[in-house]
Parts: sequence; C-alpha cells; structure tokens
Amino acid sequence: MADSCQGLDVGFMGLGYAKVAVLGVVQGITELLPISSTAHMRVVPALLGWPDPGAAFSATMQAAALVAVVSYFWRDIAAICGGSVRAVASGRWYDPDLRLGLLVILATIPIGIAGLLLAPLLNACNSPLRTLPAVGVACLVMAALLALAEILARHRRRVENATIVDALLVGLAQVGALIPGVSRSGSTLTAGLALGFRREEAARLSFLLGTPAIALAGLKEIWELHKAHLPAHGWAILGVGLAVAAVSSFAAIWGLMRFLERFSTWPFIIYRALLGALILGGVAAGWFAAASAG
Repeated sequence: MADSCQGLDVGFMGLGYAKVAVLGVVQGITELLPISSTAHMRVVPALLGWPDPGAAFSATMQAAALVAVVSYFWRDIAAICGGSVRAVASGRWYDPDLRLGLLVILATIPIGIAGLLLAPLLNACNSPLRTLPAVGVACLVMAALLALAEILARHRRRVENATIVDALLVGLAQVGALIPGVSRSGSTLTAGLALGFRREEAARLSFLLGTPAIALAGLKEIWELHKAHLPAHGWAILGVGLAVAAVSSFAAIWGLMRFLERFSTWPFIIYRALLGALILGGVAAGWFAAASAG
C-alpha cells in the first residue's frame, strides 16, 4: 500500500534517501529526454522490487527540470523576458522577443486548463492512468508518432520563424503529456518535427514553450504537498531527489541538444518502442504483478 497524504500519492516517503537519490538520477535524465520519465518511474522501482514512488514525486521533480531548463537556456529566457518588458514599455508591438514571449504564453494555456481539470485523476492514489499497461501502450504510440514525424519532417525551420499556429499545436501536444508514458519532451519534440523545425530547433522550441508548464506543474505539486502537511521527513527525502534530479536533468538537456545537432531521433524511437514492448510483455509474464496492481 502506497503512503498517502490527504489523498496524494506520496509513496516516495517509504523509499528512504538512497533509493530516492537513485530515482532522482533516473527521473532527471528521463524527464527532459523524449523517452517518458513516468514510464521509467514505474518500471525501475518495479524491477528493483521497490514501491511506486507515486505521482506526487514525478510531478514535483518538474521543479528540478525547471532549474535545468532555466540554467541551460538562461540567455534565451532572459532575452524573452527582458526584451518583452522593454518592447511593451516603448510600444514596439512587433518586437521579436515580445512575439516569442506571447507564443510561450499561448502554448501554456491548453495544458494549464487541462492540468487543472485532470489533476484529481492524475494525482490520485492508484490512478488508472499510471497502470503499467496504460504506460506501455503510451510508449508504443508515441514511438510510432515520433517515427512518423522523423520520416516526414523537412528539418528546415528555426524557432525565430515560429507562428501562432505553431505555438497552439505545440501547446496541444503538451496536453497529451499529462498521460503517463507520453512524455512532455517527446510529445512537443514530435510536434516540432512535424511542423518542419530542425531537430535541435524543435527541441529548443519544445523547452522554451514548455518552461511555464514545467514551472506550473512542479510548483503546483509542491504547494499541494504543503497544503497536505507533508511531514519534515518527507520534505527532506524529496529535497534529496530534487537536488540529484536537477543535476541529472542539466546533463540530459546538454547531451540532448548536442546529440540532435548531429543525429536523428531514431535511437529514442527504438528505445521507446522497446520500452513499451518490455512493459507490456513484463505485465503479461507477471514480472510486474505487484506494481501493476498499484
């Protein structure tokens, strides 16, 4: 039985510092790669015989991802924020920084609305969306969509050429990431490739447009844990996970951007397909019987 705190699934409290640190590394690496951190948070504990750390752990780790994204793209983010303020103050309504800032806001609206509506289902203990079969199917579906985007993509456009339609479509793709196993990075990268952006530019667009969503998800979950009166021991364990995940996330985003400058997304596609097959095969074979039961 997972630990709970006024309805929130806080299974991570029963894992202790060392296990949470291990999962922090896994979460940090997979959070910003297009391979689904949620899938790994279900599979890795199951394979190691550990309890599910819970949806609250995965959601809170968004704060670690936020630190990594802001640290890596701080020049872009500073330019967008500072440039937008200066453009509004001087009435330069067609300023490129202001335009990109508005696209970021526009892309955040869909997931903001959907996140609020689906929060009770997503964060509940034993949520049906977090079952291993559901996660496995999501991995396979996203592998197929990313493969299709890779095959059909033109790989020509840059972030500076992004339009309102691009922002809306990437924003809608983020909504799909609320389903465990889909991956926010994976869904938005797929959308960016399908819209004709270069691979590294699609990733940059994904992270820039997704920064507010990452921030909202992580900070909202931390606030929910605060309202649920998470004990000091729980905060200490969570802090270890956040610190480890932040470092791992930065390493992951650094590696991903350099990888996409030189190579295609096929390694991620193949990995996701194999992961989905492993999950479904493992459930069928009874390897994850305890985890599959919640």
